[in-house]
Amino acid sequence: MNAVPQPQPAELPADWPTTQEGARAVQDELRALVVRDEAGPAPGTGRATGVDVAYDDTQDLVVAAAVVLDCATLEVVAQTTAVGTVSFPYVPGLLAFRELPTVLAALAALPTDPGLVVCDGYGLAHPRRFGLASHLGVLTGLPTIGVAKNPFTFTHEEPDRARGSSAPLLAGAEQVGAALRTQPGVKPVYVSVGHRVDLPTALAHTLALAPRYRLPETTRRADSLCRRALAARAAGS
Repeated sequence: MNAVPQPQPAELPADWPTTQEGARAVQDELRALVVRDEAGPAPGTGRATGVDVAYDDTQDLVVAAAVVLDCATLEVVAQTTAVGTVSFPYVPGLLAFRELPTVLAALAALPTDPGLVVCDGYGLAHPRRFGLASHLGVLTGLPTIGVAKNPFTFTHEEPDRARGSSAPLLAGAEQVGAALRTQPGVKPVYVSVGHRVDLPTALAHTLALAPRYRLPETTRRADSLCRRALAARAAGS
């Protein structure tokens, strides 16, 4: 599946917040709906979908990609893209409000059940404990996890160098996720619960999806696809 799918248009929900105060109120309302006591789907089985976005700041465009992988083989099952207008200014802690309408459009266009959704970002590991992975999970009802490239504002001890080693990701004394070593001696990734998946299962999924590289294949494939879709749109404009 090397071709870039035709992007679907993303529509902004009528009640989408336009102010920081409104966005934080939505986070406060929806945070209570996050489910953290389900184990979630078994790692290495079923399907997992990576979602990611790329921006064209000159045109205020955002392109989202959703790539479904077979968890047993890591082969691509389906993939879609969507394009929308940037719907919210960049504000740390409110990134979901810039990305979610387009991500939701990409997921809705998939011809198959996405299974577990892996976000390039945060879930519980968020200043308000409601990052993009949690927000997406609550809106869709899908099991979600966040796998981020950096620890945001949180701290952790260095995990052992071996693949699979982890250390708690902390906000003071509260654990909000884990720093996970997916490859020996390579910088860890930062895993947090999104919705309907507990942390041990989220860590196991991340390892199963990252057999060769630091980032899970879901994130690598979605990142590549949204960048190619953005480039194809720029070339055609």
